[in-house]
Amino acid sequence: MKITSIIAFSLVIIGALVWLLVGIFDFNLVAFIFGSGASAVVSRIIYSLVGISALWLLFIWAMYHPFKVVD
Repeated sequence: MKITSIIAFSLVIIGALVWLLVGIFDFNLVAFIFGSGASAVVSRIIYSLVGISALWLLFIWAMYHPFKVVD
């Protein structure tokens, strides 16, 4: 499970950097590398992996760091 979390964390960081490029420079690095149009399937797979990784990290965080009421 540790290696899965490391991979998920890496993908989420990469995804965040891609969104930073889109937000600041209007440059989509994933579309630039993997193309758009007919090859957009690869881009969709990458975006899906980043989203699943974010959900995985939320799940791990909720399991090991639940909300606690501080007295």
